[in-house]
Parts: sequence; C-alpha cells; structure tokens
Amino acid sequence: MAETDLYLPLKAFLEGAGYAVKGEVNDCDLVGVTDDDPPVIIVCEMKLSFNLELVMQGVKRAAFCDEVWLAARASKTGKGREQDARFRNLCRRLGFGLITVSVAGVVDVIVAPFAGTPRRDAKRRSRLLDEHRRRVGDPQKGGGRGKPIMTAYRQDCMLCATALLNGPQSPKQLKTLVTRAPSILRSNVYGWFVRESRGIYRLTELGRTAVEPSES
Repeated sequence: MAETDLYLPLKAFLEGAGYAVKGEVNDCDLVGVTDDDPPVIIVCEMKLSFNLELVMQGVKRAAFCDEVWLAARASKTGKGREQDARFRNLCRRLGFGLITVSVAGVVDVIVAPFAGTPRRDAKRRSRLLDEHRRRVGDPQKGGGRGKPIMTAYRQDCMLCATALLNGPQSPKQLKTLVTRAPSILRSNVYGWFVRESRGIYRLTELGRTAVEPSES
C-alpha cells in the first residue's frame, strides 16, 4: 500500500462532507475547499503510519488553513499509534483531526479537528486557495513524491502550447484562451515558446513534444 492509495478514499469521504478536493496543491497532499463565503479550507497530510514528521507537517499547514487532518493507514494489528491515548491527546491539543484508512478503503475518524487559534498567514492561505481554484479538475493524486506536479500554471502553459500547434500567434490572440498568456510567453519557464518576430510566438521542439500525443 502506497501513500497515494490513501488519497481516493479520503477524497470521497471529504467530498461527501461538502468539500471540493484536489491533490498536491502547493505541497499539501490534499486540499478541500467549501463553496462558502469566505470558504473553509482544510489540509490533509498523509503517511503510511502516524509519526512525528506527519505532526510537524500539520503544524506547518495550520498557519494558513482552517482545519488540519492527519491521515495514515489503519494498523493491521489494532495497536498502531492511532490507538495511543498520548498521540490522540497531542492531536486534540493541536486541534488536528486524526483519520485512518483501511486496506479496503474504509475511512475512520479517530479525532475530529477544530481551529483552536486564529490563522495568521493570510498570504499563503490566499496562494493555496488561488491554486486550488485555478487548477482544472484533479489531475494529481495526493501523497506522491518525486514526480512533476500538474499545477494550474502548467495546465495554462499546455493550453497555450496546444493552441500554437496550429501555428504562430500573438499574446493577444492566446489571451482569449488563457488570461495570463502574455506573462507565460515572456517567462517561458519550461522552454516551450520562442519569439518568431515582434509580438509573434511559436512552439519550440520541446514544447511540441510536451503537448503532441505520443504515437505509441
């Protein structure tokens, strides 16, 4: 069982509670957002077992979300840390939720979360919410490590690159498809675009490879 195997059961559970859930948003394994105004933002961090690193991740996330959940695989023996009263009490004192996922995908809430102190990092909260809202669909399972993340920015770059498969265009033309197209073309973070002439951009071979379907 990998960390990513925990994601879909957790996603289904939290969607059932009214959250729009996406994985790997600004380094958070799972982010859930409600439609309220202002929205409620939850962050869930996942490990295969409950440990200090998971708690420290939760402490870091608590500065810019409304609820923190710590999730791990349920102990096969029933003697895991989730059954340790000291660990449960630590989570209660921090205001963190504690949740387990069985091999069969059954989600069990051990400790319910609560926001015991005001969250202060408004800038990071805003960035997290903006990335969640901009990202189309949920292209990334939470809990993955060492793989490229399909961010909202990369999605926008791919839209621009796909449009350029039809031939060179101006930033103004692409802006009708992607609002931030001009800055994407100027920054050229992935090396996909090149200015062919004044105000006209085309794809590089790298960009063409990134968006053209493989023949295999």
